[in-house]
Amino acid sequence: MSRIPSNRSELQGVILAAGKGTRIQPFSQQTPKPMLPILDRPLLVWQIEAMRELGIRDIVVVIGHLGHQIVSALGDGAKLGVRLSYVEQETMLGIAHAVRQLEPAVDRPFLLFLGDIFFETRNLGSMLEMYGREGVHGVLAVKREPSKDAIRRNFTVDLDERGFVRRVIEKPRDPRTDLKGCGLYLFHPNIFDAVRRTPRTALRDEYELTDSIQIFIDYGYGVLPAEVVERDLNLSTPSDLLDLNLHVLSKSGRANLVQDGAEVAPTARLSRCVVHAGAKIGAGVELDACLVLGGELIGGGRHVRTIFSAGQPVICK
Repeated sequence: MSRIPSNRSELQGVILAAGKGTRIQPFSQQTPKPMLPILDRPLLVWQIEAMRELGIRDIVVVIGHLGHQIVSALGDGAKLGVRLSYVEQETMLGIAHAVRQLEPAVDRPFLLFLGDIFFETRNLGSMLEMYGREGVHGVLAVKREPSKDAIRRNFTVDLDERGFVRRVIEKPRDPRTDLKGCGLYLFHPNIFDAVRRTPRTALRDEYELTDSIQIFIDYGYGVLPAEVVERDLNLSTPSDLLDLNLHVLSKSGRANLVQDGAEVAPTARLSRCVVHAGAKIGAGVELDACLVLGGELIGGGRHVRTIFSAGQPVICK
């Protein structure tokens, strides 16, 4: 039987935050993608807080591109009420390769988040309860997805008659179910045996975590799906960054978010905007659905769906 820890603090958390984020440039050139802001704090902090709310205090972050910025900003995690440690992925060879770097640092069941996805979940703790069932050694977060195109960009699962995952299909050409994998997992540490045996894919020349999970299942380990994700928003492009900020702003019930330390002229007009500390918005400026990062000076004009950062405004579709 897969033992569920008697105390959730016995679980470890893992966040993969090493990627370069080439599609979200220019913003990832100076900032690691998981440190890009969603409203008033980085995406990575949102994920850490979600783990903390589950009672998980020991969290390992896999870093790579500009990883020193993550370490400098978050340190040992004490200010966030957790214990953070870091493992470096020196070369980007896929998600399973990132997970393999964790083996020396992880010796307990662990909850794994992909660090470039914003999750909205319901009863996330049920994944822990499912893990405690007889014969369960892994749990995959999934959601019902009406769009086949969205499933084709991710992975899907095929279930057996007991409801266990029988097959994991990466980027299926013709999805046969509406269950989409969401980049959130709970594993027994024996998953590392499967990760070590995962071959590189011919198509992408990377080590795919879905291949590792299939090997894990083929070894006889039980894996269940958990429909705990209501929304998963991937941070891949500048438009994703803007849309994610606007979505979370809307859910907060605020018309705009203007941080302390930002200067907005009385005659400036803002609608659905996030303005960070240090930004200055001049008289007569009109902003609609914009994200203004710290240090930006906007002197005039009307701007729609634009991200202002480092003097390089990016207009989003």
